[in-house]
Amino acid sequence: MRTIPRCMSTQHPDNVTTPFFSDSDVLAGEAEVKEAFFVFSQLGCQEQMWDSEGKEADNQVVEKLLSRYLDFFTKQKLGKDFFLTYRVPNPSIEKNQGKILLETLHSIPRAFDVAKAAGLDISPIFEVILPMTTSHLEVKRVKNYYEQIIIGQKETKLGSEKISVKDWVGDFQPETINVIPLMENFDSLLNCDSIVSKYLEGKDYEYQRVFLARSDPALNYGSASAVLLSKIALQKLQKVEEETSTPIMPIIGVGGAPFRGNFNPHNVNNCGDEYPSVQTFTAQSSFKYDHPFREVVNAVDMINHAHRRPPLPIDEKRALELMKKMVKTYESQLKEMADLINGISVFVPGRRARKLHVGLFGYSRSMKGIKMPRAIKFCASFYSLGIPPELLGLSALNDKEFDELHEHYTKIDEDLKDGVKYLNPSNLDKMPTWVKKGVSKVLEWIDFEPDEDYCTISTRVLENYLAGRHTHIGEDIKALAWKRSFLG
Repeated sequence: MRTIPRCMSTQHPDNVTTPFFSDSDVLAGEAEVKEAFFVFSQLGCQEQMWDSEGKEADNQVVEKLLSRYLDFFTKQKLGKDFFLTYRVPNPSIEKNQGKILLETLHSIPRAFDVAKAAGLDISPIFEVILPMTTSHLEVKRVKNYYEQIIIGQKETKLGSEKISVKDWVGDFQPETINVIPLMENFDSLLNCDSIVSKYLEGKDYEYQRVFLARSDPALNYGSASAVLLSKIALQKLQKVEEETSTPIMPIIGVGGAPFRGNFNPHNVNNCGDEYPSVQTFTAQSSFKYDHPFREVVNAVDMINHAHRRPPLPIDEKRALELMKKMVKTYESQLKEMADLINGISVFVPGRRARKLHVGLFGYSRSMKGIKMPRAIKFCASFYSLGIPPELLGLSALNDKEFDELHEHYTKIDEDLKDGVKYLNPSNLDKMPTWVKKGVSKVLEWIDFEPDEDYCTISTRVLENYLAGRHTHIGEDIKALAWKRSFLG
């Protein structure tokens, strides 16, 4: 089996610090090409996700990397030692971006030609990630389109001349691609075993990677519920591997904020212990740029040398019962906070020139009358107010149930301890009653000591926002992000 990376660098804009290779706070175009080389050559990260959903994504990335850094990639090959993995739109959800999917797939043989011309006879790109997957049919469509239309066209005869497309423009390689389903909502995560099993039916794949979202489920259902969903999904995927004899290689999309996974250079061991069966962890932008360089390199090295273990067993029925209680409370608390969070999110700085996908949160919440910003701005807004969002929803549990939650979410104390450092008790007193009472109950289970400097700035954010003094809110939000070492 080929090397399956342990660490995947992504373009999620959760960083506050601008990387040295970018001329702007907002990473775009050429800076993202430099970023790919940086994570390969300096951080030791073997894989870079390339988000081809947005307008700024560059499908000439392979040509630019090989033309600029050929010496490096001659010794360590793209497609063998290091990997670029496209993240493509899902037309079933984002119909208006469907042609971008096709454009991206059509660029894969072109990338092969570029590598071959450089003397590297290997396909630099052969895997794509399909977000918001809800059915095995969506995954099959992408693979079938590539094989039947893109590869299939090479034998097509043109006009009366009867020249084949292959003879006219050259061969089309690679012959096939791997499609990685990304599960992002409750139903797809809970039914991941069915989706993957049906996709594998009758096939003899060497392995199958499966991507589990951690950030959007937290946004939709609360952070603790997102952990439980991930654990259930990982247990189900282990059974698929046993039943199909196909190695299943899970990816988990963790971010730097405790709410979004608490995956940072100081916490990689805890994340590995929480999700021992995960093969690949995502190193998002805050992981790479908001911590000292040497700490990042050491953390990536630790991840690369750690080994997968079986998933921690979880009582699915009981976990879902706890989750049902927490989600109901989380939703009601979120509804109370919606106007304030939407208002604050306007002042959260952008970090990538990219149109983010609409996401399942938008669909599910709009039906219930709740509109919220995307995950990173959502988190940045809560933390900037001094209200750590991982505390929401937990008050649905009694003391015994909270103790029981530890059996399923083993590192919950560590995650809550990391999050509660950013609590502002004064601001909490000004929150809606249901939120204030709920969070106060959760705080009885946690030892914490407020950070006075953090409280001073977050108090100023709330006071200035409520008073309509907006001039310096953005700068204060950035100051708080620097103290946390992540934006959102």
